[in-house]
Amino acid sequence: MTRRNSSLGFFGLFGRSEDLRRLDAALRSVDLHPALVPEGVKLTIVNLMKDHWPDAEPPPEAYPPLAGLFAYCAVGPEAFAAVNGTDRVNDVEARIEHALDGNGGIDAQLVLLALHARLMHPEIIARFELSVE
Repeated sequence: MTRRNSSLGFFGLFGRSEDLRRLDAALRSVDLHPALVPEGVKLTIVNLMKDHWPDAEPPPEAYPPLAGLFAYCAVGPEAFAAVNGTDRVNDVEARIEHALDGNGGIDAQLVLLALHARLMHPEIIARFELSVE
């Protein structure tokens, strides 16, 4: 499978790629500073998005919901709610429940990524009884 636009720009010569800039902006919009997410994790997120949208680049509107889910996993419900509100918390928690019910998809992949990257907030691990087996 070939990838469209490299996530590193053109060998890093022309700056940060558009997909990583969009992800960074989306993370900022939910109050998770992009510097707190390792580059390898961000690259994995954009590659998962490209896998989810195999025939085209992920649309710009796809980034904020995924960044919100990832931020919730990283900072926990209290800090996420303080900035994003309880409606957004309820939405993200419903998405996690749906993903954990065997519905998979990109939400399940992001939860698994946060867990494996050791970026998952302990309260989220306990709340959803998550483990790496």
